Amino acid sequence: MIGAIAGDIIGSVYEGTPIKSTDFELFNPHCTFTDDTVLTVATADCIVNGKDYARTYKEYGRRYPRAGYGGRFIHWLMSPGYEPYNSFGNGSAMRVSPVGFAYQNLEEVLTESRRSAEVTHNHPEGIKGAQAVAAAVFLARKGSTREDIKNCIQDTFGYSLQQSLDQIRPGYRFDSSCQGSVPQAITAFLESESYEDAVRKAISIGGDSDTIACIVGGIAQACYKDIPLFIIEKVEEILPEEFLEVVYIFNKYFPSS
Repeated sequence: MIGAIAGDIIGSVYEGTPIKSTDFELFNPHCTFTDDTVLTVATADCIVNGKDYARTYKEYGRRYPRAGYGGRFIHWLMSPGYEPYNSFGNGSAMRVSPVGFAYQNLEEVLTESRRSAEVTHNHPEGIKGAQAVAAAVFLARKGSTREDIKNCIQDTFGYSLQQSLDQIRPGYRFDSSCQGSVPQAITAFLESESYEDAVRKAISIGGDSDTIACIVGGIAQACYKDIPLFIIEKVEEILPEEFLEVVYIFNKYFPSS
């Protein structure tokens, strides 16, 4: 799942300042992890240790309260209760990649990704976004062709993946909804040639760059298996030790290769 985290970190400096190009410094000096990483690690912790999603998301979020959460999530995070708030934001999709690595068939992936989403994002679009990303990770991990992944996502979830990145890029603007960012992210993966190329393409469309790159990074790791060592080393420099511990344990149980 470090592929998703690296995507978040690389994309962190471009949220709100779109670059619309694949030609950029991969690790800007201001790159950092955001809410995407915090909650991805929390999801992995839940899977490895059998923890409750809602309680764990609150625990992690309250330990890192300035990671860049959306307004409705912050309100939920700081509230005393655990009821979901019917969101269709891409927060459900950004944190779900560990599910695609951990489960052994698509039915299990869809069930668990729903569970991870609906504790906050219980709107049908919020659940669908998480399921689509987890399914793409799972299929890529299992060696499905890009055409098979594309067809599965379109047929199962109703997302249109007909536009190319060159068609999406010029008019694409910030959109934090699942329906306005998940199809674009999956398209970036489908057009990629390597892990790094996938992340660069994700960021090049603009918009919610850290989240889109986080989504793409997870799928790309599942597909390409290996991430360049310099990317992994940079991520390890940035992440808190408690995050690295979860990553290492998760990778031990659920290797991407």
